[in-house]
Amino acid sequence: MKSWSKLCLIYAPINIDEMISTHASNALPILVSDDVYRIFFSGRDSENKSSVGWFDFDIVKKEILNVCDETFLSCKENNRKYYSHGISLGCFLNDGLDINVYFMAWQIEGNNHWRGDVGRFSLDSRKKIKNVDDTPYMTSDKEDPISLSYPFILKDNGLFRMWYGSTISWDSPNGEMVHVIKYATSMDGVTWNKHGLAIPFQLGVAQAFSRPCVLKRSGTYHMWFSYRSGDGSTYRIGYASSTDAMNWKIDLDSGVAPSIEGWDSEMVCYPYVFVHKEKVYMLYNGNSHGKTGIGLAVCNEVEV
Repeated sequence: MKSWSKLCLIYAPINIDEMISTHASNALPILVSDDVYRIFFSGRDSENKSSVGWFDFDIVKKEILNVCDETFLSCKENNRKYYSHGISLGCFLNDGLDINVYFMAWQIEGNNHWRGDVGRFSLDSRKKIKNVDDTPYMTSDKEDPISLSYPFILKDNGLFRMWYGSTISWDSPNGEMVHVIKYATSMDGVTWNKHGLAIPFQLGVAQAFSRPCVLKRSGTYHMWFSYRSGDGSTYRIGYASSTDAMNWKIDLDSGVAPSIEGWDSEMVCYPYVFVHKEKVYMLYNGNSHGKTGIGLAVCNEVEV
């Protein structure tokens, strides 16, 4: 699944309010009806702190139908400290009653380095907020002592599988952080067994990963992710495949690369891949980590 056609820039950020004045990162599409998706995203304020907004998009007509007129979920909401400096969307699961959304929760305490946990909030059937967890859904421990980032959870034949980001070091010999994708499983979606590194990393080639997205088709697991090499280059989108969800064959050429010019000419990042009416689509961000907006691509391969 490496052959893609870019369709268009579907959303260029607008100044919605003081909490979402720039950026539209980490697009998360949740079906509303027929061909219409409510696409949630992480926007930023003047201090670069991220909060959540949304727009409704007809994926067949390629039209925006509605845009929120205020912040949907603010990082300042109820002063919850574990996401005091930002909410960056990861994935969602629909349990039949509610939609649980999982995100990277940013915080900075004092003069310390930023760090992340995994947070969660739930939506009702109208896509309104029903609950926001008071404490992190997953936080640092012996396996992941430094910082966590974007989770992706797949319910697969009764087993919950999670791929998530974990920091090994803030500063490697080339000055880039080492942030990898790890793997965990759970029988109930609450208690997780961690299995360590999922995607291999290599200093100077691919060592700073973020936002994995996994799609299972015909017995094969397909993963897309952002990565940086450590040589000063901006994010790119990589790809990996696996037949057992644990051992992955990695390919840094995902088939979605920066354009020659325009909104995604310097960077591509934060992919989210999903299926609509047997077509496989990717939402992704371009330059400056989503400052220029959200793009849409479609997979050209028939057998997916």
